[in-house]
Amino acid sequence: MPTVVSDQLINAAEALAATARRHCQRRALVLAGERDWGRQAACEVLARLAPVAGHWFSDAAPPGASASQGSAALALLGCELDALVFDAWSGFDPDAFGALTGTLRGGGLLLLLTPPFQRWSQFADPQNRRIAVAPYSAEQVSGRFLQRLVRVLESDPDVLRCEEGRPVRVPVDAVPPSTQCREPVAAPCRTADQRRAVDAVVRVVTGHRRRPVVLTSDRGRGKSAAFGIAAAQLIQAGREHILVTGPRMRATQAVLEHARSLLPKERHGAIAFRPPDELLRESPPADLLLVDEAAAIPAPLLEGLLKRYSRIAFATTVHGYEGTGRGFAIRFSQSLDRYSNSWKQLTLTAPIRWTDDDPLERLVFRMLLLDANAAPDRVLQGADVDSCTIERLDRDQLLADETRLSELFGLLVLAHYRTRPLDLRHLLDGPNLSIYALCLGRHVAATALVADEGGFDAATAQAIAAGRTRPHGHLLPETLAAHQGLVEAPGLRAARIMRIAVHPAVQRRGLGLTLVRHITREVAATGYDYIGASFGASSELLEFWNRLGWLPVRLSIQAGASSGYHSVVLLQGLSARGERLAARARERFFAHFPHQLSDSLRNLESELVCSVMRDGAHAVPLSDADWRDVEAFALQQRLPEVAIGALWRLGCVALEQGDALSALTAAEQTLLVARVLQKRSWQECAALVDVPGRAAALALLRRAVAKLIRYHAD
Repeated sequence: MPTVVSDQLINAAEALAATARRHCQRRALVLAGERDWGRQAACEVLARLAPVAGHWFSDAAPPGASASQGSAALALLGCELDALVFDAWSGFDPDAFGALTGTLRGGGLLLLLTPPFQRWSQFADPQNRRIAVAPYSAEQVSGRFLQRLVRVLESDPDVLRCEEGRPVRVPVDAVPPSTQCREPVAAPCRTADQRRAVDAVVRVVTGHRRRPVVLTSDRGRGKSAAFGIAAAQLIQAGREHILVTGPRMRATQAVLEHARSLLPKERHGAIAFRPPDELLRESPPADLLLVDEAAAIPAPLLEGLLKRYSRIAFATTVHGYEGTGRGFAIRFSQSLDRYSNSWKQLTLTAPIRWTDDDPLERLVFRMLLLDANAAPDRVLQGADVDSCTIERLDRDQLLADETRLSELFGLLVLAHYRTRPLDLRHLLDGPNLSIYALCLGRHVAATALVADEGGFDAATAQAIAAGRTRPHGHLLPETLAAHQGLVEAPGLRAARIMRIAVHPAVQRRGLGLTLVRHITREVAATGYDYIGASFGASSELLEFWNRLGWLPVRLSIQAGASSGYHSVVLLQGLSARGERLAARARERFFAHFPHQLSDSLRNLESELVCSVMRDGAHAVPLSDADWRDVEAFALQQRLPEVAIGALWRLGCVALEQGDALSALTAAEQTLLVARVLQKRSWQECAALVDVPGRAAALALLRRAVAKLIRYHAD
């Protein structure tokens, strides 16, 4: 096959690779042109450079090449590459791009194959199928995200760019990159940062109990290695049980490998991986629990581990493709304050596999907005309901305003630590998505993403209710039809608030409530029948939505694998048909929820049960005989098992009225839910309210019921 690249490109690629090796940097070569040309050009460049370890992310890799596509590429995490070919013709997956570029070591080269720049934003990217939502086709997905990539690549002075049929654009390397003199450090640590991290993790075991450490850094700074080195030192000092957990075993492999490389083979068994849910279920003993990539683990599991293990350390990536440590640090710090005596955070800044100020790291951060930051606290000090304005953003204008885009995406990252690079592509290109922003001047103080759902014909609505079809991106209609039996739901127009975020500096000023009310009025005026939201249920979030008059109509019977929370759906009717739908959904929910509490939801937190049932207005009133039964239990010595029906009805009435619960202490509320509604054993109940046993728990329940009797008598 004849060559397709010029001597100029080959020479420029060789010079780029030499510069990368000389300065321990990673660099990027973009080959923009027709697919066959780009593929052949990459092969010719690699043949000349002859990298030791290379890989293709492509569905059209050359025969015999190391290659992967889709989620299979995650198997490369932990590997080190000298060359990575990322084929955008196969689809530009932002998460895969962020993950795989991190496998390149200093001296390595990224070869990015793209369509011609002037046509890339119109390219029928295979990833569009992930973003398209009925009734839109993949062809109707916009190319704003790709348009932005072109802008970033064209403006980066460190990128070697070759467009088919055009002269090679060579990077400007007139001034060699500065190299900082690093503090010397003894092996096996590679940087002083890493040495300090190892010492901090060791002190978690040798120091006082319940003083965890949290390691944060960007990728490639040696967090996992620090965990492994610290574990090896503790095992060498006589510790027998070091446990490691993470979102997947593969994500923790680097910890295990580093530890075992420093230990004799007979001591390898002293460190082992256990999944987080298994740790909570079985509570195996541990001298130390190491939680790697903590931002990718559901928050309730993390909190459970923090409560269960007194010697624990966490590590997470600040700018990650699976979630960000910035949002994690803000949200999880509240749990750390609550369940530890004191805790320490260490940030590792010095890269290990490449030098500081790496050109490829800067490029990837810009391309995926990994460096997006919410507005500085100081510029929002005057933000309140009266000083802010609300607008529905034009996404073409948002694309052209990099500062506002960065503030908006950075705010989403802070509020939702599961935010990934793919979310940026959804934000810019999702065909059924609207973006609202509450701003002080040009600065974003709050934002909400709203999805357009429903509007199906009768036949499709029937198929959704029967479970024969599950239209992607229509959560509310599908949930109401398939789980609540409300066949009319898919035919109505729905607006779903997918995400809402208020800047931490201006929370509790009513900005979130104001934003939701504005959105509700606007969608109602444009013909929507109902508005709703679905999120991981917590008492705090339910209180926010209840203040808006939104009420729960469904709670998932299992906690979500990604969030660790039970998902709750809330609705508010906007049209007459929407109001009837919301009322029916609420009625269907309460026909089952109180009974689910002693079945699939038997372990649901009592505080959450109280929040969900408040304002239910579907409980069966107590008869005169019921009142005599509960009085006999509370004021005499009748056993609760004998009067359980009357007690159950009293519990439902009390929880639905809400105000009645104010007469009870937190422990009494917990006992009422756990024993009467959830039918938990006396031993479980006693442990929940921290009393010695059945007799003490029974006495506490009698007092609670007596208070409820007095409340209703008043």
